Amino acid sequence: MAETPKEIFADRTILVGIGGGIAAFKTAMLVSRLVQHGARVQVLMTEAATRFITPLTLESLSGRPVFTSIWQSMDRPDSQHIALARQADLAIVAPATADLIARLTAGFCDDVVSLVLSALPRDPVAVPVLLAPGMNEQMWRNPIVRRNVAQVRELLGWRLVGPESGWQACRTSGEGRMSEPEAILEAAARLLSRASAD
Repeated sequence: MAETPKEIFADRTILVGIGGGIAAFKTAMLVSRLVQHGARVQVLMTEAATRFITPLTLESLSGRPVFTSIWQSMDRPDSQHIALARQADLAIVAPATADLIARLTAGFCDDVVSLVLSALPRDPVAVPVLLAPGMNEQMWRNPIVRRNVAQVRELLGWRLVGPESGWQACRTSGEGRMSEPEAILEAAARLLSRASAD
């Protein structure tokens, strides 16, 4: 018998990294749904993400402090990014912008999202990572972006959900639109179920 979302997410620690794209507004619903299913959700935001949605919004929905800087410390004596990575059962990046994917591919660690993800175990089964790309159609088709996506999949074993085709903030329609929260939630549930089975 298949597990319900509440059984899959209950008491799991989910990192939700948010990149600086207009689709960040959808991530608020994703955070809310994860919490409703019993997950402990720790939100990490790039500085650019805070221009699109406030940390206060995500703090209210998650019930936890939101990390927006590598210099933040929430009453822990150890390295915060290591502690966050060790606690994670799953990491979701939504939206995974072209810039953030490039940073993850290159190994940069000067924002809190890329720093914590760099500290995750290299075994993608132990702590799966799910990227939900969100960007303009032309950016998504850019060969450099496609190369970067291929590298995080091949080198790190990270998974993608989407992107979808549809209306974009640039007032055109095409591929690159971040998947809806429900689709991301379903993909995350599949990853966690697979990790539990292995």
